[in-house]
Amino acid sequence: MLAPVAAVLLLPALGACTREPPTGSAAMAQDDRSVASATTTERADADMREVLQTLQKMGGKPIETLSAQEARQQPTPADAAMAVMNTRGIAQLPLDIASVEDRAINGEGGDIPVRIYTPTGDGPFPIVVYYHGGGWVIADLDTYDASARALSHYANAIVVSAHYRQAPEHKFPAAHDDAFRAYQWTLLNARAIGGDPARIAVAGESAGGNMAAAVSLRARDTGTQLPVHEVLIYPVAGVDTETPSYAENANAKPLNKPMMIWFLDKYLAPGDRQNPWIDLVDADLASLPPTTIIAAEIDPLRSEGKTLADRMQAAGVPVTYKLYEGVTHEFFGMGPVVADARAAEELAGQQLKRAFGATKAGS
Repeated sequence: MLAPVAAVLLLPALGACTREPPTGSAAMAQDDRSVASATTTERADADMREVLQTLQKMGGKPIETLSAQEARQQPTPADAAMAVMNTRGIAQLPLDIASVEDRAINGEGGDIPVRIYTPTGDGPFPIVVYYHGGGWVIADLDTYDASARALSHYANAIVVSAHYRQAPEHKFPAAHDDAFRAYQWTLLNARAIGGDPARIAVAGESAGGNMAAAVSLRARDTGTQLPVHEVLIYPVAGVDTETPSYAENANAKPLNKPMMIWFLDKYLAPGDRQNPWIDLVDADLASLPPTTIIAAEIDPLRSEGKTLADRMQAAGVPVTYKLYEGVTHEFFGMGPVVADARAAEELAGQQLKRAFGATKAGS
């Protein structure tokens, strides 16, 4: 049985709002100190805890103490989840994918690697352009393979998983430019890869969630076809590292406050931090596509994701927000071993299917 969803918010018309506790109160400060004093593994659900303990045994070093090159060699939560799968005798991801193809598309700064996942069945399929996480610095298409497969399976859609130039070698807006280029390429080549150009959505995790939203902002502002939906999974939505969830999860794993500051410093110059593609919570959010935001309890980014949902609602954007308790940043994609991850993957698929069904195929 799947673990229960901790908080559900369907905005604007489908339910009531659950909010972060108010900042500045003595009670809130005490709560932050109490929760922060507990280790991540103590707070995590049993299945999430197993992944975290496995990751700890892999002996990774604190990312914020390393160079970018060293950080890219560290064990990842995906590695830990795969190790747990092996321990449990799960040979492979139990998801039906008909084909997986690696390609390179022409980008402003050179070739952009993409990986195209096609589900079983007959097309033309809807398409999801997916952007992986890693703070714009680390990780790649392999690291987030499980997430892309899950989206393809549960949404019954082609997934174009797009890599991008990474910092500090390539500063803002290099990754964002590559993300938009991948979206443009998909619009132009949808039919050639077996997809329907009228049914294209975007999705992303963490820094990738930030870029998925930025793609929608850029599409709106340039008169480009808007995605029919966006799935933002614990997105980087701002640059304020003093929010309630940053205080509560300052030392969390696998993402904590020092790591997030390290990521921001690697990718952004000081003047970039107020750019609307980065500081989503303060951007003009009007006329964006319907949005699903998936959040994790044990995550420094939880507060800004909730703020983004609230501000999207205020701007008239239909928003579905779900918070999962007992899981951490990076839990999505761990469906074979973490119950809430499976639930979140299914939710993303359901939301995408609903959006694709609202758009006539081939129109």
